[in-house]
Amino acid sequence: MHAPAPRADSGARAGAGVPHVVIVGGGFAGLWATRALARDEVRITLLDRRNHHLFQPLLYQVATAGLSAPDIAAPLRHILRGQANVDVRLGEVVGVDMGARRVILSSAHGDGAGEALDYDLLLLASGATHAYFGHDEWSEHAPGLKTLDDALGIRRRLLLAFERAEIARDEAEREAWLSFAVVGGGPTGVELAGTLAEIARHTLRHEFRHIDPAAARVRLVEAGPRVLPSFPESLSARARTQLERLGVEVITGTPVSAIDSEGYVLGERRIPARTVLWAAGVAASPLGALLDAPRDRAGRVLVAPDLSVPGHPVIFVAGDLASVQQDGRPVPGVAPAAKQMGAHVAHVIRARLRGATPPPAFRYKDVGNLATIGRMAAVVHLGRMKLSGLPAWWFWLLIHVFFLIGFRNRLIVLINWAWAYWSYQRHARIILGRGEPGGGE
Repeated sequence: MHAPAPRADSGARAGAGVPHVVIVGGGFAGLWATRALARDEVRITLLDRRNHHLFQPLLYQVATAGLSAPDIAAPLRHILRGQANVDVRLGEVVGVDMGARRVILSSAHGDGAGEALDYDLLLLASGATHAYFGHDEWSEHAPGLKTLDDALGIRRRLLLAFERAEIARDEAEREAWLSFAVVGGGPTGVELAGTLAEIARHTLRHEFRHIDPAAARVRLVEAGPRVLPSFPESLSARARTQLERLGVEVITGTPVSAIDSEGYVLGERRIPARTVLWAAGVAASPLGALLDAPRDRAGRVLVAPDLSVPGHPVIFVAGDLASVQQDGRPVPGVAPAAKQMGAHVAHVIRARLRGATPPPAFRYKDVGNLATIGRMAAVVHLGRMKLSGLPAWWFWLLIHVFFLIGFRNRLIVLINWAWAYWSYQRHARIILGRGEPGGGE
């Protein structure tokens, strides 16, 4: 049975009036492009599979019960309620007809292609997903962290692990439940491992009768020679020291070769562990594969200097989906880069519509690297400035609160962090959903 032919959205062409800009993805790149076009004479349709913008740098805080989902997310409709030239649509793009200038949305019933949406200009900014380096079967046993659904699933696994250890029948089973591994020593892995160690040693203290949560073993496994490889070596070394002070066992230079529901293999040694978290690999959103355009090994689209797709000047790609080289190195997949790309695409679109001189080629302005490790522990690299420990932690906190969207979010996060600082407590320790933490969620 064939799916019905997509129904085109009428009146979308420039010939029908105002140029139609379709933006796919309500993350940093898509939202910043949308806002930058607020005063331009365009009609914008912002498409996303989810109804909210997510502040991803604090996603690990939801996964580790420090914050609730609404603290770091806000509905796209609410954010853009005052921007009259935007129509927010909930939907998933399943096809791009580059010749007809049309995106195809999934049907409302999820059984194939549905409505078609014509565009005059298209921006794809659908972000990234997890990469398991050819071992996709590991995803069932080692979830990654990219969405709120991921964070809530990880929170459930972490909290249930302690509950299962409390009722374990023998010492070996108890030790397996109290063994945690984070695979990947980048910022997300460092943040997860450090916070998990704090939960075990402080937050859950005196709350169990048959186990000592502080006996939990937290390992951070990095295949490369050091954690935080994007930071200077001196800060990587300080980060490792701070992690070890928190009780994290840092293992570098040894890749994980297998993961299942009972544990993982490190080198030639099998380690029983019922909770493994993945922070090692990133791949571009599958949306890039819908384009007739070259991509790199991670699936990112190779874009022109103005962030358009080569040979298709009305299609742009930004954020984690775009592969941009600068000074012989790739532009990092971080929030500031995505924001700058989104704003740059908006400038290019504005110049074209006005017949003005196009802006110069996109160039990322590096605003530095930040990673928090735990309570009063962080590292910061901004140009020549290198901070670690308490000063870096305060700097990290202020920066992240400042960039949160919405006054309410900032206020609630500050209150929650202040309470956690003085009490070591995490208010969001609620187990939701069903399923065993050692298997699929």
